[in-house]
Amino acid sequence: MTVATAFAVAAVLALAVAVLLVGRAAVATHAARSAADLAALAGAHALREGLDPCTAASGIAAANGADLPVCTVDGHDLVARAEVHVDLGVLGSRAVSAVARAGPV
Repeated sequence: MTVATAFAVAAVLALAVAVLLVGRAAVATHAARSAADLAALAGAHALREGLDPCTAASGIAAANGADLPVCTVDGHDLVARAEVHVDLGVLGSRAVSAVARAGPV
């Protein structure tokens, strides 16, 4: 194997790892958005039914693999921020968050 071939193989492997990490981050972003949307909807429904909206929202977020660090009632709406933690290998672990708002229709 020549030196040029070794460098080419290393470059291809580095590119593959970079694509994998970007893919993981994208999946985590979508998971956070979905968890925030579902948590906000569940919380708004609970609020309308006279139940604790943040308990309902937190349960739904947890069922979707997310934390719910922010849950606030704003009038008849519920605002939820969901966080999903993603492992980026040598770059460490990062939290990806998304915010959603839901209320009566």
